[in-house]
Amino acid sequence: MTLVGAVRSVAAMSVEGDATHIAQAYPDRVEVRGRDLSRDLMGRVGFTEYFSLLLTGKEPTEEQRFFLDLLLVSIAEHGMMPTNIAARMTLAADPGSLQGAVAAGILGCGPVILGASEACAELLERAQARVMAGGDPADVAGELAREIKASRGKVPGFGHPVHTPLDPRAERILELADARAVSGPHIALARAFRDAVVETWGRPLPMNVAMPSAAALLDVGFPASVAKAIPILARTAGLLGHLAEERERPLGLLLAAKAEAGVRYEPAASDDDVRS
Repeated sequence: MTLVGAVRSVAAMSVEGDATHIAQAYPDRVEVRGRDLSRDLMGRVGFTEYFSLLLTGKEPTEEQRFFLDLLLVSIAEHGMMPTNIAARMTLAADPGSLQGAVAAGILGCGPVILGASEACAELLERAQARVMAGGDPADVAGELAREIKASRGKVPGFGHPVHTPLDPRAERILELADARAVSGPHIALARAFRDAVVETWGRPLPMNVAMPSAAALLDVGFPASVAKAIPILARTAGLLGHLAEERERPLGLLLAAKAEAGVRYEPAASDDDVRS
C-alpha cells in the first residue's frame, strides 16, 4: 500500500473516541458546543460564560458565572511576579514575538506560581471522600495535614511571601461565598484545613487565594479538572497588560540587568581543578 493509500485508509476508519465535542466551522456558520456561534452566542453571553461553556460543555448557572468571574479577576494580576518578568524579558529580546512572550510567562505556571489551585481541589476532593465515608471534617483535615507533614510535604494553598497574616483575596472569596449562600462542604473543609495547619505545624500560615478558589469552584459545581485552567486564562490577561506596557515603557532589559547585578559570580572549586 502506498503512503497516500495508507493515509486515506486511516482517515476512513471509524475509531471510537475520534470525535470532538468542542466546535466545527462550516461554510455558513461556526458551531460551538451545539450552539450557533453567530446566532446563539455572540451578543448574548459574556466571555466568562463562554469560557465556562468551552471548558465544561454547559452554560454556567448564575452562581457559577459570578464565582468564575470573581476568580478570574482575583488572579489576573499580582505585580512583578516571575511569570510577568519572564514575559517582559522575552519581549525585550524579541519585540515582534508577542505570542512567544505570553507563552514564556504561561510556561512558568506551576505548583509555586498559579498551579496550586489544582492541588487544592484534589486535596479537597480527597478530604470530602473521607467525610462522605463518615469522617468529621475537622478530624479529616487534621489527619490529612499530619499525613502530608509526615511525608515532608506542604499543604497546598497555605503560606505566602507577601500576604501575611491574611491574604485579602482569600478572605474576600470566603466572604462572598458566605454572603451568597454557596459555602458548602469544600469551603468548610478549607476552613478546617486552616485550623489543622496551625495545629500541625505549630504556627499560623495564611490561607492563600488558591485554597478558597478551589473550594468555591467545587461548591458551585465545577469539576476539579478546571481548577488550573482558570488561573492560566486569568494570568494571560495580566501578561498581555504587562506586554502592552513593555512596548510603551520597556523594562525587560532593565530587569535582566538588575538580575545580573544582584547575583554574585564565584568560580566553583571544580573550575579551579580544570584550570590547574
